[in-house]
Amino acid sequence: MPHFIIDCSKQIIVLKSPKDIMQNVYDTADLTILFLPEEIKVGINPFQFYNTGNTQNNFIHVFANIMEGRNTEQKSNLSKQIISVLKAMFPEVPIISINIRAFEKATYCNKEMV
Repeated sequence: MPHFIIDCSKQIIVLKSPKDIMQNVYDTADLTILFLPEEIKVGINPFQFYNTGNTQNNFIHVFANIMEGRNTEQKSNLSKQIISVLKAMFPEVPIISINIRAFEKATYCNKEMV
């Protein structure tokens, strides 16, 4: 944990490699010192078909799923840091956003826990 899922228009991975995009998100999350480096996971979903306000404007949206326990200031800083990095990478992209979802430790399960 955490998981960072990057949804984006397909053109995004033409502008920069998926590996570079994911590495930048990984590095930024790691620099916040909120997570153990070996637990950070990043994936990317490029969309060929999408609608952004009845346009085909490029977009990037990051869904950050993290374990509960971080305060609002920490989550806000994480959001701003990731958006700052993506904005610097893609100054021409009009839509870059993130949301953070904190989930309950009591309801989380992985294969090591069963």
